[in-house]
Amino acid sequence: MRHFIVMLTEHDQTVPDALRVYDSLRTSPIRHVGFKDVGLPVEALKELAARIRADGRAVLLEVVATSEASELASVAAALEIGVDYLLGGRHADAASPLLRGSAVRYFPFAGHTRGHPTVLDGPIDAIVDDARRIAALPGVHGLDLLAYRFAGDGDPACLTRRVVDAVGLPVIAAGSIDSTARVRATIGAGAWGFTVGSALFQGAFGSRALAPQLDAILQIDGVSA
Repeated sequence: MRHFIVMLTEHDQTVPDALRVYDSLRTSPIRHVGFKDVGLPVEALKELAARIRADGRAVLLEVVATSEASELASVAAALEIGVDYLLGGRHADAASPLLRGSAVRYFPFAGHTRGHPTVLDGPIDAIVDDARRIAALPGVHGLDLLAYRFAGDGDPACLTRRVVDAVGLPVIAAGSIDSTARVRATIGAGAWGFTVGSALFQGAFGSRALAPQLDAILQIDGVSA
C-alpha cells in the first residue's frame, strides 16, 4: 500500500485559507497532511500543524526555497513548527546537520531542481546517481522525487522505478499527480507515497469539493491513508 499525502497547496504554495480547508477535512480518514514553506507566515503554519497533530495525523512540510540561505531558514522554521516530515530542498549536505537530534524525517529532492513552481532537470541516469548520493548522507530518511515535474526525456513512472530500485530508502513522488492514471503509475513504480495538492483545488478527481476527491483517491487500488 502507498501513502496518500494531502497537500494544502496550490501552485507550489500553501493556500491562504489552509486552516479553514483543513478543518473541512478533519473527519476524513487521511493520515498524512502537508503544506509548503511559502504562502502563510510561520505562526499560521504552527497553528495548522498543531491542529493536524491534535487529530493524530502526520505533519509534512515541503521546502520550495530556491537558495541555500532561504532553504536553511525553512529548515529552522520546520523545527519551530514541529513537523514530522521535511520534504524537498536541494542542499541536503547543509540542511541535514541542522536536523540532527530531532525527530524530523528528512526527504530531500533527488536530482537537479529549479524554479518555482519547481521542475526536475537532467537525464534519468544523472538523477539516479544523485539519488544514490543523497540517500547515503547521514540524517536522510528518504527522497522527494518530482517525477511528474520531470523536464527531461523519459517516462516519469520509469524514472520513479529507477530511483526506487537504486536506493534503500522510501521515495515520495511529488508534484503534478493529477489523475487516477498517474496515481496508479506511481504505485506501480514502487513509491512509498505520493502527494496531491493543486489537483485537488482544481477538481481533477471528479469534484470541486475536496472530501469526495480524497475518497476517490483512497478508493484506488493500492492507496493507503
